[in-house]
Amino acid sequence: PPTPQYGIVLDAGSSHTAMFVYKWPADKENDTGVVSEHSMCDVEGPGISSYSANPPAAGTSLVHCLNQALRDVPKEKHAGTPLYLGATAGMRLLNITNPQASDAVLSAVATTLKSYPFDFRGAKILSGEEEGVFGWVTANYLLENFIKRGWLGEWIQPQKKTLGAMDFGGASTQITFETRDTIEDPRNEVMLKLYGQAYKVYTHSFLCYGRDQVLKRLLSKLLQAESYQATVHHPCWPTGYHKNLPLSSVYDSPCTEKERPSHALNTTIAVVGTGNGSLCSLHVSKLFDFTTCSFSHCSFDGIFQPEVSGNFIAFSAFFYTVDFIQTVMGRPVRLPSDLKDAAKTICATSWSELLQKAPKLEKRLPDYCAVSTFVYLLTTKGYKFNNHSFPNIAFQKKAGETSIGWALGYMLNLTNMIPAEKPSSHKSMLYNYWVILILLFVVTTLTSLVTAVCLLRRSKSSAI
Repeated sequence: PPTPQYGIVLDAGSSHTAMFVYKWPADKENDTGVVSEHSMCDVEGPGISSYSANPPAAGTSLVHCLNQALRDVPKEKHAGTPLYLGATAGMRLLNITNPQASDAVLSAVATTLKSYPFDFRGAKILSGEEEGVFGWVTANYLLENFIKRGWLGEWIQPQKKTLGAMDFGGASTQITFETRDTIEDPRNEVMLKLYGQAYKVYTHSFLCYGRDQVLKRLLSKLLQAESYQATVHHPCWPTGYHKNLPLSSVYDSPCTEKERPSHALNTTIAVVGTGNGSLCSLHVSKLFDFTTCSFSHCSFDGIFQPEVSGNFIAFSAFFYTVDFIQTVMGRPVRLPSDLKDAAKTICATSWSELLQKAPKLEKRLPDYCAVSTFVYLLTTKGYKFNNHSFPNIAFQKKAGETSIGWALGYMLNLTNMIPAEKPSSHKSMLYNYWVILILLFVVTTLTSLVTAVCLLRRSKSSAI
């Protein structure tokens, strides 16, 4: 069998970094359908963008996982293993507020990555559109929607439609899907040619609409609504939950800086949960602008979006939110009303009850009411999924054993493993000849056996 080849991608997200080690047969060239996730490692600590005041620490944070990669990839393969780091919305935000700090962080992680014996090919910040498109490529590649290998080793282009992809990270959210409609804003259109097939893809990335930034923006709106009093009520936090928050923790982001109050940022405010689902929904809906639109139709904030069509896969925090509803709250999510009702139930559940249900999730528990409400509003009022189209969304973390996200699509693109043209079939022809020869051998053997049995029976009957 061909010896395996490896590739490593570090997904430097806004809230944390994950390392993926991929594996495929070394004779692959431009073939497809066989890259799989060999292993992964979650980097301890926050995302690299949080190290803006101490860039070298961003590099140091990666060491544990890089040392794991040294063990996961055979030593003789180290030098030929491409290593990439892609940073997403957390670094996009840092690049807006402090480009020098952003450069320093990227430089520090690059220094660490270069010190390893892999083939380091760069650390860069992905645009939101790249993040969306590479996530779409990953999902469709893993589900063999572009091309697949037939049982005789030949390449087959399945007559399957591609899946739309929805990603929900810490600082941004992306929606990407193939469409036949006119894409009225050229910034949202991506033309791809993969394996000889042309795809017209709509994509948009909403910065400041990732989970962590939504929660910050929501807090800012609530503080504003209650005039920064010493105690502020939070309708999306469960009753019985309260926390003292320094204003600096809410206004340390470009997503909230326009609402920064004149108060001293070291002021601490007591925030108390009231668990009111209807009021929570009202405040979360204010994070979107559903009124402005200069196109024939928009999602929100004046962004053009064609009508959603076909099947979708929703991953990252979409998956974790729906998984919480289904496993912890024990509720199905098949229709928009299921999601809406589940969000209201979470909001009405007290802090002590939630802790009893999921003690291991204590850190994120207070926010499930707000996040579930946000996911409901984003998918229905924002992306316009309805009773007919919502059941077409699969909330999934993996396809087979491989995580869905932009990292695999990014590596496939940079290593040219998805060619524009259809792969030539000459490699699989050799395989075909072997299969045909084996089949001929089997058929010949069976025919001989059948003939021998018939002759034996005939000779026995003539002897009688």
